[in-house]
Amino acid sequence: MDGHSLEEFRRRWQEELAQAQAQRRRRRLEAGDRRARRPEAGARGEQASGYLALAQGLLEGAGRPPAPRPGRADRRDATSRSRSPPDRDAAEPDEPLVDQLIRDLNEMEEVPFFDVQLPYELAINIFQYLNRRELGRCAQVSKTWKVISEDEVLWYRLCQQEGHLSKNHISDYSCWKLILQECLAKEHMLRTNWKNRKGAVSELEHVPDAVLCDVRSHDGVVIAGYTSGDVRVWDTRTWDYVAPFLESESEEEEPGMQPYVSFVRINSSLAVAAYEDGVLNIWDLRTGKFPIHRFEHDARIQALALSREKATVATASAFDVVMLYPNEEGYWRVAAEFEVQKLVDYLEIVPNTGRYPVAIATAGDLVYLLKAEDSARTLHYVYGQPATCLDVSATQVAFGVKSLGWVYEGNKILVYSLEAERCLSKLGNALGDFTCVNLRDSPPNLMVSGNMDRRVRLHDLRSDKIALSLSAHQLGVSAVQMDDWKIVSGGEEGLVSVWDYRMDQKLWEVHSRHPVRHVSFNSHSLITANVPYEKVVRNSDLDNFACHRRHRGLIRAYEFAVDQLAFQSSLPVCRLPCDTMAGYSYDLALSFPCD
Repeated sequence: MDGHSLEEFRRRWQEELAQAQAQRRRRRLEAGDRRARRPEAGARGEQASGYLALAQGLLEGAGRPPAPRPGRADRRDATSRSRSPPDRDAAEPDEPLVDQLIRDLNEMEEVPFFDVQLPYELAINIFQYLNRRELGRCAQVSKTWKVISEDEVLWYRLCQQEGHLSKNHISDYSCWKLILQECLAKEHMLRTNWKNRKGAVSELEHVPDAVLCDVRSHDGVVIAGYTSGDVRVWDTRTWDYVAPFLESESEEEEPGMQPYVSFVRINSSLAVAAYEDGVLNIWDLRTGKFPIHRFEHDARIQALALSREKATVATASAFDVVMLYPNEEGYWRVAAEFEVQKLVDYLEIVPNTGRYPVAIATAGDLVYLLKAEDSARTLHYVYGQPATCLDVSATQVAFGVKSLGWVYEGNKILVYSLEAERCLSKLGNALGDFTCVNLRDSPPNLMVSGNMDRRVRLHDLRSDKIALSLSAHQLGVSAVQMDDWKIVSGGEEGLVSVWDYRMDQKLWEVHSRHPVRHVSFNSHSLITANVPYEKVVRNSDLDNFACHRRHRGLIRAYEFAVDQLAFQSSLPVCRLPCDTMAGYSYDLALSFPCD
């Protein structure tokens, strides 16, 4: 309470007290007039009336008790004062008790709130707004607060808020405070391994006599398609790289005549592959390696999208966009079909849309909003300004726009609201084309993008400004992703760079021959894919294994949650398949081109 508030409180208190004393004085005068009419009592009665007056004054809250009677009472008061400890501050003889109380409150710096007894449930509701550091400080106040601060409900909520063990229940562990400490220690170890390049790197086993066409990953599970028509899946969470082949129904009819794989997609339960002849195969990763559904287009599939959360697939062929998802019996059917004016370049499915799927498609200078229960609607259109990249989140969509024409405004990234269907932000003003953008995996109010001018940009969606610009690659940026403290980018020259954007510092980099087409990471792992431009298989009679290795593409899996005691070294260990030449075993800290 500051000085002004205290003076105002004192003034109001004294006014209310003066009014109350005036009323009591008026009542005493009226009572005295009534007692004056009665016969006077003896000395004993006068002494009793004095005690009664003292008790009545204390009950009524008088400012000071009546003055003590002289004689024996004075000696008794003096004796009691000699036995009692002396007062801390000598009060004035005419100072009311209320002013003394106000003066004592004025001298107090803190009110001992921890001595107040609150109901336990109410205390838990108050303490739930504190973070872990504040709970640790409160535990040092008193025994009561220590019991409240170490309640399992509070530490379980902290674990959930900080993203640790979000799928567990409060009854799974007995001490959530200890569990949170272990999670924080593991998080610190992972961050240290990321910065110091400590971990294990493995190259996923390739398909002989085939060139890599497309790679995607989801939660540590990697899918790859090759020019031989083969589709392979690896589970990097178990470090089992003897991956099964996802077979196609046409292999028995025409063996050795498989068309190239154009696109591959994967989520937690499904794997999807699109071929050059317009065939789409869908596999269920939980049931087997044979496709559960096959869909054929009349022309080549130009874009493919798979929902991360649900079993929804969208394909674009010629001027048609088709959405597929299974019914209640598990049979796949066409949920919606749309007709667009131009060939589709990019296609994405909006997450968390409820019952009906929603997709975003870019076709030249047109951006479509495709809802399953509605017709295709144009979200954005500016003549002569084609879209160059696309990404979506649950509420927004971001796409790069190439500026052409007489009035050059610079290439930008437009952010649209899916609910309002209007433009929210126009970000950047670059000379080069924006080649990649990541909105879904970025922290709130942030977005990262890559450009052909070799720079990686960090955009602040609140201020519509560029928060950071990194000169990351020698050629254009082809893939990018970020989290709360780092950025991982891939370039056309084959360089993978890891940045700490809070310090504006490059941590480390790894180089390979081919352009980086896929980058995906989480807290403990990183998946990168170098896909070659040419999809031509070298003649095995003229070229040896090393030459084919240079041109087939490369998939690497980095693991940073490895126990360092198992290596007996501060340098990381490189794990390679057994059929790879021993001369290519490089450490992650000393990674150079394999050729």
